[in-house]
Amino acid sequence: MTFVHIVLLGMLIVCALSVSLTRNLLTSLIVYMSYSLIMAVIWMLMESPDLAITEAAVGAGITSVLFFVTLKKIHAIKGDSGREQAEK
Repeated sequence: MTFVHIVLLGMLIVCALSVSLTRNLLTSLIVYMSYSLIMAVIWMLMESPDLAITEAAVGAGITSVLFFVTLKKIHAIKGDSGREQAEK
């Protein structure tokens, strides 16, 4: 294993543990996005570009956007409350 592989594997383990241990949903989502991007890089290093593109598009892209929208809808992400109160 090269140094790059070891660093990527370490980052992957840190991301997996931090997603499990954080209590903030937004932080967990951001760490999950980085986990997906690291996985995409690992797939590229394994010379599997089709899986890398799928992981980047679905894992880090579409799934993260859906999670952001869901968190906003259930009011887990607070918007600019000063502006919202001024409009009322």
